[in-house]
Amino acid sequence: MQNQLIEPVEVDKIIGEVSLNLKIEEVDLVHSLGRTLAEDIFADRDFPPFHRVAMDGVGIHSSQLGKTDKIFEVEGVQAAGSPQLTLENRENCLEVMTGSVLPLNAEVVIPYEWTEKVEGGVKILDFKNAQMMSNVHQKGSDKAEGEVLIKAGKEISSSEIGILATVGKSKVKVFVRPKIAVIATGDELVGVDDTPNDYQIRMSNCYSLKATLSENGFDSEIFHLTDDKEELLIKIKNIKEQFDVLVFSGGVSKGKFDFLPEVFESLGIKKQFHGVKQRPGKPFWFGKSDKQVVFALPGNPVSTYLCSNRYMIPWLNSQLKKEKYLPSKAILDKDFKFNKPLTFFLQVETFYKEDGLLYANPISGGGSGDLAKLSAANAFIELNAEVNEYKKGQQYTVWFYKK
Repeated sequence: MQNQLIEPVEVDKIIGEVSLNLKIEEVDLVHSLGRTLAEDIFADRDFPPFHRVAMDGVGIHSSQLGKTDKIFEVEGVQAAGSPQLTLENRENCLEVMTGSVLPLNAEVVIPYEWTEKVEGGVKILDFKNAQMMSNVHQKGSDKAEGEVLIKAGKEISSSEIGILATVGKSKVKVFVRPKIAVIATGDELVGVDDTPNDYQIRMSNCYSLKATLSENGFDSEIFHLTDDKEELLIKIKNIKEQFDVLVFSGGVSKGKFDFLPEVFESLGIKKQFHGVKQRPGKPFWFGKSDKQVVFALPGNPVSTYLCSNRYMIPWLNSQLKKEKYLPSKAILDKDFKFNKPLTFFLQVETFYKEDGLLYANPISGGGSGDLAKLSAANAFIELNAEVNEYKKGQQYTVWFYKK
């Protein structure tokens, strides 16, 4: 039976309605790097928590601003990490160190560079337009107590580690990473270290898929299955019991040995769609069972690459509540023709011109099997199916797969 092709926008909708319902676990702060936050992180107090001195110098009362003809008696030194001192006499000053709390009654910090030590104290040579709270990082000016510092869905980097430590989060709630299997199918495939016969090729899609997943923070395990229906049934059943997401490359087109859709049905994996009105990637198959989600991507390298970056990675990110990826817009730098009633994802190399706008230069290739051209390009530009001539200077949606 002929599969009904759907539009890319329908793919987004169908995939977007499927959820893994990932669990949440608590990990030590020191082991949270690269994980995805499953909770909002709030300021446990004002940031900074006190009026913090921003430069080494002297702290004075604002009533003394502009007085270059007097000597300020030094009452003491306010060190970082020490309890707040009080400026007892507003005619005097206190030496203050960077990072220390601003002394009580001191309202302005004058850097040492603007002062001179003299007998009996300190003389201020130049106030340089200093005013109330100059050179002071004021309490709560960054964030007030209770404000959100980091939203759930943020991947934890070294900067987030610092914030988590600052608010006392020695344990962090993160999403459990989905278990992902990358499965290459086909008798024509041999290992990377093997010497292929004239009728064989080395496996590449599974490695590019694994790398794509790794680039986006997802671990995966690679499998290779032959085009034997019984073997597929047994081995996929076993893999299915161990993983949350199964990503296939090949075996979903119309060839006599493309058994995957039939095997999926036997294993209770329900088809959500099979076939998309697009090129490359037209035979894309997607389905789900009670606990697993299956992306069965066409075996041609460019098709695999497109479908994984355009659909699979955004969906996986959404499962971790990551900020939704919004594609960019780029201006086509050359005329292009495509005479099929399909959305065409054209490989392009993007660049900026002097006008500050993003442009896309088409990379000519040999079709969906031309793996080499993926290295020359850095994105796919999405050309809608309504027309077949795309003019230089028109703007279209662009999906990056390289940064």
